[in-house]
Amino acid sequence: MLTERARAKVNLTLHVRGKRADGYHDLASLVAFADCADGLSLAPAQQLTLTVSGPRASECGSLDDNLVLKAARALGARLPKSPTGAFELDKHLPAAAGIGGGSADAAAALRLLARADGLGTDDPRIVEAARATGADVPVCLRSSACVMSGVGEKLTAVNMPRLPCVLINPGVPVATKDVFATLGLKPGEAFGADSEAVSIAWPETASTDTWLRAIKSGRNDLEPPALRVQPAIAEVLASLRAEAGCQLARMSGSGATCFGLFGDDTAAAVAARQLKADHPRWWIVASGLS
Repeated sequence: MLTERARAKVNLTLHVRGKRADGYHDLASLVAFADCADGLSLAPAQQLTLTVSGPRASECGSLDDNLVLKAARALGARLPKSPTGAFELDKHLPAAAGIGGGSADAAAALRLLARADGLGTDDPRIVEAARATGADVPVCLRSSACVMSGVGEKLTAVNMPRLPCVLINPGVPVATKDVFATLGLKPGEAFGADSEAVSIAWPETASTDTWLRAIKSGRNDLEPPALRVQPAIAEVLASLRAEAGCQLARMSGSGATCFGLFGDDTAAAVAARQLKADHPRWWIVASGLS
């Protein structure tokens, strides 16, 4: 049996450049990955199957539509023989949460299949299958800090230090399509604030203070429309900002998960304990981003 961790994706910044004529949005995003993750295993079998367990298994919906199987089938279309095996997903990350849980699972599936077939994750067939599965799957395939641009296909590695954080999801799903619809760009239209946003020079050193300043100079352009779609996000951000030691609070992706960056793991753990006591129904974890 082979195993992989499907780490949560966090958009530390997310700048919208505009909407292309084909309907996709051009983005520029600094992406990092959290210590918290789903687990995925692959065992030999004559058929391609998927079973799901774990505390959030009920959120996965129909397994026929699961991105793990979609990724495996996309890879099979590019190989001489379709892959087989029994996937088992241990689901811990919330769904429709802006942290790429399904995309991370799909990427983990591709890494497992690559290992099983003796392929590198940079094999063009693996990369093409990732792109065919979803816009966030290529960056999740790497599962390390990088700048993502275009519609998710352009990736540049960065030397970012590990950043202690607290992640919070208030338990309300937010559909990405609804957030982009609220943003309201027409095909071919540029985003008005783009000129000041995409030129951030990410540090070449691993200095935490330098990186924090650079991240603070960015923003998430999907946060304002997401707040209109789901006002509960505002309460999450306010709760993070009220915690001692929180240096920055921002929404990830299209929401509703938000992150708070802290100076050290102890401060993040203390904040997470207090927030859990205040909001027992929220999904709250102290973690680190890298």
